[in-house]
Amino acid sequence: MNDSPLIDMRDIRKVFYTDELETHALAGVDLQVAPGDYVSISGPSGCGKSTLLSLVGLLDVPSAGSYSLNGTPVAKLKASDRARVRNREIGFIFQAFNLIGDLRVAENVELPLSYRSGIGRGERRERAVAALERVGMAHRLNHYPAQLSGGQQQRVAVARALVGEPAILLADEPTGNLDSKNGEQVMLLLNELHQSGATIVMVTHDDRYAAFARRQVFMFDGQVVDEDTLDKLRAEEDRRVRELASQQLSVQARRAVS
Repeated sequence: MNDSPLIDMRDIRKVFYTDELETHALAGVDLQVAPGDYVSISGPSGCGKSTLLSLVGLLDVPSAGSYSLNGTPVAKLKASDRARVRNREIGFIFQAFNLIGDLRVAENVELPLSYRSGIGRGERRERAVAALERVGMAHRLNHYPAQLSGGQQQRVAVARALVGEPAILLADEPTGNLDSKNGEQVMLLLNELHQSGATIVMVTHDDRYAAFARRQVFMFDGQVVDEDTLDKLRAEEDRRVRELASQQLSVQARRAVS
C-alpha cells in the first residue's frame, strides 16, 4: 500500500451559523486514509460523522483546517473547482440511492460521465455496462428504478459510483434503507470492491457493518475518539438519559398526588 495518504485531513473544524446559534459540528478532526484502505466512521446521531463525510466528498468546505486529496490541497477550492475534482476523484453511495426515476438503469449509471468532456455516448454506455456487470446488474440495464428492489437499486447506485473510476468511494449509511438481508448483500459487495483495490470510506450507525471495514474510526461530539473512550462516553450519556427520565417520572408522580 502507498505510504502517501489519499486523504489527509488535519485539525478540521466546521461551524454552522444561524441568526442566534453557533453550532460546532467538527472540533479539530484528523483523518488520514491510505490508497486501498477501507475505513468506517461510526458514532451516535449528531456526532458529526455525516458532516465529516460531506467535507471529505467536497460537498462542503471546512471552517478551518487543511485537507489534501490525492496530494492536492482542496480545502479552499472554489465551488466550480470542487465540482470538477469531485466528479473525477470521488464516487458517492447514498442511503436513499438517489436514482432518477424517469431514467433507465444504464442512463442513471452513465450520468456522472455526461459531465466530463471528451467521452462520447458510445463510451459512456460501454463503461456503464461494465460497471453494472461488476455489481451483477447488467441484466437490468433497460429497467427503471421503480422496477427494482431496494437492494437492486443500491447495487445500481454502487455502479454509478464506480463508473468514473474514482480514487475513492464514499458510502453514507449505504444499508440505511435496506432490510438486513439486502444490507448484508450490499456490504459483501463493498467488501468485494475493496478486495479488488477500491478505497472506501463509509459512515454507518450499525456496529455489525462497521466491522466489515479494515479500520474503524469512532466519533463523539465532533471529535475522533478511541473505542474505549467512546464506550465510556456512551455509558455516561445513557446514565444521564436514565437520570432525566427518573426525574421526569418523579415530577409526574408528585403532580398526580397533588
